[in-house]
Amino acid sequence: MGDYLFVLLVGFIAGAISGVIGTGSSIMLLPVLVFTFGPKQAVPIMAVAAVMANISRVIAWWREVNWRAFAAYSLTGVPAAAIGARTLWILPTHVVEIGLGMFFLSMIPVRHWLEAKKIHIRLWQLSVAGAVIGFLTGLVLSTGPLSVPAFTSYGLIKGAFLSTEAASSLALYVSKVVTFHELGALPTEMIVHGVIVGSSLMLGTFTAKSVVQRMSVVSFKFVLDILLLCSGISMLWAAFH
Repeated sequence: MGDYLFVLLVGFIAGAISGVIGTGSSIMLLPVLVFTFGPKQAVPIMAVAAVMANISRVIAWWREVNWRAFAAYSLTGVPAAAIGARTLWILPTHVVEIGLGMFFLSMIPVRHWLEAKKIHIRLWQLSVAGAVIGFLTGLVLSTGPLSVPAFTSYGLIKGAFLSTEAASSLALYVSKVVTFHELGALPTEMIVHGVIVGSSLMLGTFTAKSVVQRMSVVSFKFVLDILLLCSGISMLWAAFH
């Protein structure tokens, strides 16, 4: 019971942090889920919890969703996520984790370079990004930091970024959960655990909305850089352990 309460506490904190910067809950919560439920159970439980976390972000920022960006990203991302989830069963993930870790770290200077050059991606390029990130979302646990530069380079920030990224990620994670269920990797017990953990993420997300509304754009972008740094290091650490 104590372990479960600790999971819910970490889930609340992770939900609050992801509610501020748009991602990061999976990276924070996965080690705790692995310790509590085991590695095979942790990934599908986190997938269910991620669905709920993204639902809460969509509800919190509903009026600011950029539906054109959502449609372009999700149209290619949803089928790609299903393909990635199936590929997960036959492909070693440590090589992918190394590549993602290096990518996250490289995105810190690249994001600033793009911003300095005033380079913005177009709608069709966002759709291409959706296909790539969707596949990787199915393949590994968390690719939130990949979607951060994609949506921010399209020109979305703060509430518009949080809501649109959440709606798009929700579509991708639903695709992943459905695929897990079809593969027999998501029994009822894991769904229940995922819903309970996801509830703590949702509570944290709603709590974070007032923080985001008070943040300056400069502070928001600084927090994004911190996330990319932590995500890159976490991915490399996971790959070599």
